[in-house]
Amino acid sequence: MKFLDLAKVYLRSGSGGNGAVSFRREKYVEYGGPDGGDGGHGGDVVVEAVDGLNTLIDFRYQQHFFAQNGQGGMGRQRTGKSGEDIVLRVPVGTEILEEDEETVIADLTELGQRVVLCRGGNGGWGNLHFKTATNQAPRNANPGQPGVERTIWLRLKLIADAGLLGLPNAGKSTFLAATSNARPKIADYPFTTLHPNLGVVGIDNSEFVMADIPGLIEGAHEGRGLGDLFLGHVERCAVLLHLVDGTSETVADDYRTIVTELDMYGGALAGKPRVTALNKIDALDDEERAERLAELQEAAGGPVLAFSGVTGEGLQEVLRAVRGQIDDDRLRERVSKEEPEKWRP
Repeated sequence: MKFLDLAKVYLRSGSGGNGAVSFRREKYVEYGGPDGGDGGHGGDVVVEAVDGLNTLIDFRYQQHFFAQNGQGGMGRQRTGKSGEDIVLRVPVGTEILEEDEETVIADLTELGQRVVLCRGGNGGWGNLHFKTATNQAPRNANPGQPGVERTIWLRLKLIADAGLLGLPNAGKSTFLAATSNARPKIADYPFTTLHPNLGVVGIDNSEFVMADIPGLIEGAHEGRGLGDLFLGHVERCAVLLHLVDGTSETVADDYRTIVTELDMYGGALAGKPRVTALNKIDALDDEERAERLAELQEAAGGPVLAFSGVTGEGLQEVLRAVRGQIDDDRLRERVSKEEPEKWRP
C-alpha cells in the first residue's frame, strides 16, 4: 500500500427537505385544515478515526464527499426521511485543517474519535405550522436549509513512541530493520527512505513503536530535501533517537545540523528528550572510535552511546536508553492526570 500523509478533500452536507403544502381531504370532512409535513434533515459529513489504516491513500482517488439530501414533507403530516450521513474513515493520528493548511479543526488521536465537519440543513416546516386563528388554510411552507460546503486538508501524523532522526545514510533504516519487524529499503546511497516506516521494537519483555523518517539535510525547515515533509510524524513521539554516522569526518557538525533544523522547525519538537548514538562503529578501529565518540560527546554536551546496526554491538544499551525515556514520559503523563484528582475537594 502506497503511503500518503496529506490529502485535500471537498465536503458538502445534505440540504434539508422542503416543507409540504397540503390539506386534509376526507369524505364528510368539509374543512380538514392543513396537514403538510416537515422536510427531513440533510445528512452530516463526519470524520472518524478507525483501526487498521496507516495512510490517506484512499483520498487520492476520491476527493469529493456529499451527504444525502433530506426528503420533502408530505401530506397527512408525514415528515420526510432524513438524509444519510457520510463518514470519512481516517487513521488514528490524523489532523483536520482548514483550507489555509494552518488552522487546526480537530486532531483525532484516539480510536473511535468522531467529529462533525458539516451539519446537514434543517428540514423546512410544512403549512401545518402556519395555521393560526385568522389563517385557517395557510398555503405557505418553508424550504429546507441548504447544506454546508467546505474544503479541508487531512494530514496524518503517525503515532509512535520513539522517532529516528539523522542525516541521510546515518543508518536509521538499518537500525529499524535490526531491532524490529519492519523491513525498510536499505542501500548505500542517501535518501533511500522516501516515506516513514513504523516498527515494533522489543527489549526486556516490553515493546514500543519506533518511526523512521527520511533523512534531514541543512535547510530542511525551509523545504530542502525530504525530511521537512515528514517531521510532523515524530512530533507525537515521547523521545527522539538521534543517530550520527561514525564514518563521517565531521560527526560534531553532523550533530549540530540536525539540532539546528529541529530548533528552526519550531513547536515542541526541539524540546523533546533525545538519545544520541554513534552508529557504524564496526567500521572504526579503537582509536577512531574513541576520537569520534569524544568529539560527539563534546558537541552534545552529554553522554553518547555507540553501536553498530550491522553487527548488533551496543544495540541493547541504545534500546534500553530509549525505553527508559519512554517510561519517564508515561510516568509524567500519569502524574499530571492524577494531580487534579488528588487536589479536588
